[in-house]
Amino acid sequence: MSLSLPAFRRKWSCRGYMSVGAAMVTVVLGLADRAEARKYGSPLDIFGIAAPRPRATVHSANISGRIPLPRPRPEEAPKASDEAPAETDDKPSADKSGAAKPAEAAPPPEKQASTCRLALTEEIAIAPSIPDIRGPGACGGEDLVRLEAIVLPDKRKVAVKPAAILRCTMASAIADWVRKDVVPLAASLGSTISDLDNFDSFECRGRNRVVGAMLSEHGKANAIDVRAIKLANGQSIGLTDRTMPREVRERVLHSVCSRFSTVLGPGSDWYHEDHIHLDLAQRRNDYRICQWNVWDPLPQVAPLLPAERPEEAPPREVAAKPEAKPEAKPETKQGIDDEAAEKSAASPDKPAADGQKARPHKPATKKRR
Repeated sequence: MSLSLPAFRRKWSCRGYMSVGAAMVTVVLGLADRAEARKYGSPLDIFGIAAPRPRATVHSANISGRIPLPRPRPEEAPKASDEAPAETDDKPSADKSGAAKPAEAAPPPEKQASTCRLALTEEIAIAPSIPDIRGPGACGGEDLVRLEAIVLPDKRKVAVKPAAILRCTMASAIADWVRKDVVPLAASLGSTISDLDNFDSFECRGRNRVVGAMLSEHGKANAIDVRAIKLANGQSIGLTDRTMPREVRERVLHSVCSRFSTVLGPGSDWYHEDHIHLDLAQRRNDYRICQWNVWDPLPQVAPLLPAERPEEAPPREVAAKPEAKPEAKPETKQGIDDEAAEKSAASPDKPAADGQKARPHKPATKKRR
């Protein structure tokens, strides 16, 4: 530790007995040799006058004798490969260069197929899966398919024209309806079904296309509009055609109302007078709607003239007409002249006035207007 003189005075005051010239304190050690004294540190060397102690001489030692060497390699150990390690150069390796680049986004994991998708195989319908649709206002849906055709049990295909975009559950319900209900109906008519007329399927819109209305099941890909069923013999069964037999349309009515939660047709509203709406809307307590009035068939020939009166009909009573009374003529100037002429003709024996000759009578005539 070394201190300056002013600091020494503040810390150890000499109270006037020590002057500036006598400020140095010398401690005399009883050592003969000054060099020998430098080996030991002065206990009161507060000014750092004494020389520093010399460092001890480092003697070299046999390091091999102190550090143990590794054991020799055993003979049964496998030999090291003779290939030299790859030389490291300044250029970064391929792995390092790849690590330096930002990591690319990993592809999203594949979505697992639903139970419906696994059950709707090519033996039932040709319905490839399509990506999910996320439209405005909750339009679209998940697990969607494009229903192109329905495969019948005898491997024949019923084309859906045009192809319908539906949820897998709705497409499966349509396939079951055609395979189990429509095929027997077509067989009873002496033919087989060939096409299904798709009037409308997925469309992002409100109910009945009314602006601001609640989202339709068509906007959820959960509905289809069917207009007709075409047979292989060229016949078309219009579901709302009143020229078709009533019993045929009633069979279709009973089949769809037992499978779908909503059925709308003629009589429900004027939007569904020419097609049948089918959907699988989920409602509280599994509530269902089936509104389709099967109207009576139209007559083959419209009656243009009233039917003839049958012979056994009683004779019609004709009321007697009352006799017409002569109408009173209004008294006009022409009427007065006619009346005077009639009176003069009635009394021909009356002499004429003096100086007047009798004039011949002329019949009265009316002027035309």
